[in-house]
Amino acid sequence: MVTLTIDDVKVEAEEGSSILAAAAKAGIEIPNLCHLKELAPYGACGVCVVEAEGVPKLLRACATKVAEGMVIKTASERALKARKLAMELMMGDHDGDCLGPCKLKCPAHTDCQKYVKEIAEGRYADAVATIKEVFPLPASIGRVCPHPCENACRRRLVEAPISIAHLKAFAADKVRADGNVKPAAHAPPTGRKVGIVGGGPAGLSAAYRLSLLGHEVTVFDQMPEMGGMLRYGIPEYRLPKAVLKAETDAIAAEGVKFVNNFKIGRDATLEKLRGEFDAVIVANGAWRSVPMRIPGEDLKGVWGGIDFLRAVVNGEKPGLGRRVAVVGGGNTAMDACRTAVRLGAEEVYVLYRRTRDEMPAEKIEIAEAEEEGVKFRFLCSPAGIAGDDGRVSGVELQMMELGEPDARGRRRPVPLEGKTEMMRLDTVIIAVGQQNDNDGFEMLAKTGRGTIAAGEDFATAADGVFVCGDAAGRGAGIAIEAIAEANEAAKAVDAYLKGGKYEPAPCVVSEREVTRDDFADREKIERCRMPVRPAEERRRDFKEVNLGLDEESARKEAARCLECGCHDYADCRLIRYAKKLDTDCGRLRGEFHPGFVETKLVHIERNQRKCITCNLCVRVCEEKARKGVLGLVGRGFTTVVKPEFDDPSIPDFCRSCRLCVDACPTGALRLLSSSNG
Repeated sequence: MVTLTIDDVKVEAEEGSSILAAAAKAGIEIPNLCHLKELAPYGACGVCVVEAEGVPKLLRACATKVAEGMVIKTASERALKARKLAMELMMGDHDGDCLGPCKLKCPAHTDCQKYVKEIAEGRYADAVATIKEVFPLPASIGRVCPHPCENACRRRLVEAPISIAHLKAFAADKVRADGNVKPAAHAPPTGRKVGIVGGGPAGLSAAYRLSLLGHEVTVFDQMPEMGGMLRYGIPEYRLPKAVLKAETDAIAAEGVKFVNNFKIGRDATLEKLRGEFDAVIVANGAWRSVPMRIPGEDLKGVWGGIDFLRAVVNGEKPGLGRRVAVVGGGNTAMDACRTAVRLGAEEVYVLYRRTRDEMPAEKIEIAEAEEEGVKFRFLCSPAGIAGDDGRVSGVELQMMELGEPDARGRRRPVPLEGKTEMMRLDTVIIAVGQQNDNDGFEMLAKTGRGTIAAGEDFATAADGVFVCGDAAGRGAGIAIEAIAEANEAAKAVDAYLKGGKYEPAPCVVSEREVTRDDFADREKIERCRMPVRPAEERRRDFKEVNLGLDEESARKEAARCLECGCHDYADCRLIRYAKKLDTDCGRLRGEFHPGFVETKLVHIERNQRKCITCNLCVRVCEEKARKGVLGLVGRGFTTVVKPEFDDPSIPDFCRSCRLCVDACPTGALRLLSSSNG
């Protein structure tokens, strides 16, 4: 035995063993990608380099034998720098997708690829459980999300994206109807109490996450029912309240306590609430409509967009008159104009200062509004609202043209001097944005835009008070963005309660750059069409517009998924070390080595694009399997791994062996599903 020091720890190791083995015996991990203890040292990847006191060069821990009195630093600045360089060289030539672009584009990083596959296989309860790993409202979000995941879906390069949002709603509805919801796993009770102000998607998601972490959670909301803007800002015809109620009830069933009709500043101060809980999250949303600051906004018959929608949900019947105009181009404007149609307005207009192409509303919302009789007027903006006897009588429109692009790339609307028009109206609904209601939250510092100020850890300047969602720095956005923040805020609160520090997970992934040519061989399969009620029928009531997917259509649609993300991501050592070293995957990216997908092994797929030429598969086949099927072909940068068959029985042997698949550290080798039986 020899004695050495590794990271200030005295270690005894057998003479002749490697530094890597000695460190492992002492519980010290040295990253490595080309080593298996059953194989002879190889030293190909360069990731296991360490620094030895008195030795001028870095040593490869897998191939360097221990010596008496050695002093090793596994994470010195020099070793880490060399290790990171080795990782960046490998990642720069690693042409694979760690995660599907759908998951990367989802603000909350929902594993779309996984639950779509589970739906394709008829495993609906598993699909809903996958979604609930991220948020507890799959049926509701599936109905209202503008699905940025679909905008990124690679299937669009074949014919059309997967209908991910509709599939989410289908699975949630199916599981709820069948009553086979999988119970969530709860951590043991911590004895800590968290109060959450706001029962919208952010507050509910944070509450659900913290409850699963073992904390006692109470949600306070100013409205009679939970749901926030999902309930009071989205019409029944898009999101039935019974669906939302079922999902909020399910959250309560997980142990979250709800307190409604409770408003901060009226029923209790924020300071008092903070005194009753170990931590507080403010997620009270953005409940005020943004005014246009034009003459006549105070006239009777002028509504803010979300104020109008909330009034209708609460059972009020606003007297709209015959002619209604909605100002704005987003989804709230679409909700408002389609609601006005259902309330009996004879003529409903949408006034938008840019063109149809620049409208931020979903295209399907615009198309369905037109089907229901809404008329659109573009390149015009209200300059003032006229009135008779204190009530709206019309609006003066300033005609516009498009000028230079703004910071987001959209061309700015520019007034056309001297070109105005008077439009006779009975009601004007202004849906140009939302802002915070900060009454009761005076103790918290605000940003320049009026939102609550917080650090990257979601903590406000008040100890133990956190903020997320529309109330936080970025302001109002889509529900899934609020949910994404809520999940991170829940992690921050959990760390705070346990005396730790919130550390966001680094987003280190490899992404392929693809074109339509990469999918030219794929069969074109038409995207499923959501069945909807006829426009003439649906415009007369508030029943749900979408009729839902049937099981056959849903499974067929889910089966269109290209499964872009890597099958081995969860166990991939390459990406685990890349994250640990905060690797810049694109810094050294250049020309890729030869890439191809090969199935000559019949039962095993080899994706050369993901190969890092660590040679583990070649060596394990030679040294452990004693077959030597795989070998290195070529020299230098163009070297690839290929099989060579000298015996027709080899493919059947590969089926039962699988050692190369188990050894691969990157997911370049995959056992084909046909061989799993």
